[in-house]
Amino acid sequence: MQVRVSPSSSVRRVVEMFAVEVAKERFKFSCAHFVAFKGFRERLHGHNYQVGVTLTGARSDGRPAGDEGYFGYELGQDGYVLDFGVVKEHAAKICKSWNEHVIIPMESDVLKIDAGKVNGHLAVSAEDGAEFLFPIDDCLCLPIRHSTAEEMAMHFTFMLVESITLELLRERRIETIKVSVGETPNQLAWFQLPLSEYEAFRAKKIKIQPKPCIVEARGEI
Repeated sequence: MQVRVSPSSSVRRVVEMFAVEVAKERFKFSCAHFVAFKGFRERLHGHNYQVGVTLTGARSDGRPAGDEGYFGYELGQDGYVLDFGVVKEHAAKICKSWNEHVIIPMESDVLKIDAGKVNGHLAVSAEDGAEFLFPIDDCLCLPIRHSTAEEMAMHFTFMLVESITLELLRERRIETIKVSVGETPNQLAWFQLPLSEYEAFRAKKIKIQPKPCIVEARGEI
């Protein structure tokens, strides 16, 4: 149903849009992690994470929605918001790069992370006295504060925009990108980013690419 109201009305108008949503079986990665914050630490455990991606199209050339024979949102000349194949290629690539690692939240304010303590390993010390030593190549060091599904979804979104490229997404008039990360069936978190705000978010998240600890430990910076 479509509701037409005057600008002064308090009734919200229904908004039309096109969107694509992709959640393939191969959009998954298996990782170990533990969430830690002030006064709390989970035991080390793991999940078979599942990823979903949703892209919404942008408002067209200013003609009002509801015009006869017009949807109010513009598709490409090919009739797509974005080809499913593009989404599948880039999301699957990121999932593969994350698979079979221990997630290390490099921006944690309660974990001490040392890439140089033991050669070839990453030492992680927690507030409760627990100490971990992981082979560096087994670590996925992400610029997040907590290894929660919420923050992983946020970082995955940034990486997906970088991989597909902001130029292509703008060319396709993509308005928002949303990524969900599920720990188990029917238990997921998601992050949605308006592309108009991407540059501002990126400025806050200086490190887009993962594994800064590996680069540092190997003396490559």
